[in-house]
Amino acid sequence: MAAAAASRELFTEGVRAALHTWPVLQIAVDNGFGGVYAQQKADWMVDVVQQYFHDNADLQQCEVEDFIAELMNQEFDTVVDDGSLPQVSISLLQMFSQWQQGALQQLQHTISTLTQKKSQRAKVTAPPTQSDEESDAETQAMDCDSSTTHNPPPPPPPPPQEEEDGWTVVRKK
Repeated sequence: MAAAAASRELFTEGVRAALHTWPVLQIAVDNGFGGVYAQQKADWMVDVVQQYFHDNADLQQCEVEDFIAELMNQEFDTVVDDGSLPQVSISLLQMFSQWQQGALQQLQHTISTLTQKKSQRAKVTAPPTQSDEESDAETQAMDCDSSTTHNPPPPPPPPPQEEEDGWTVVRKK
């Protein structure tokens, strides 16, 4: 019984490694797409995905993709369309197959390979901003430009005219 629980925990570690090394989920968590509890949602997602595998026999790749896509959409307001969802789904299906067959050494190797990739996290950086001096000079230049060009207000529209049949004609400005 303890061996079964330990092997199930190994599969959970595999799910964790696959999801936490997935750049889409990394970016969603790092940028708070899931709100202030984004990291907790990512951890919860690991448990939900591994439970999904245990509750459903003979899962297909498209089913796993749909399930993860729905989780990402609901929890992180993120639509995954970068082509990485099939890769993550295949990886999860492969690990689950290894776990079912009892190939725990192979599963451990897959997990260690994924966790080595974790060090190569995706980074999203803002473009460099202008210095305050440059933006102040531009603002002053814009202020000067706007005061030199003076546009007169448009003429008032002509009063509406009523036709003989009681309809009001509306004309363009």
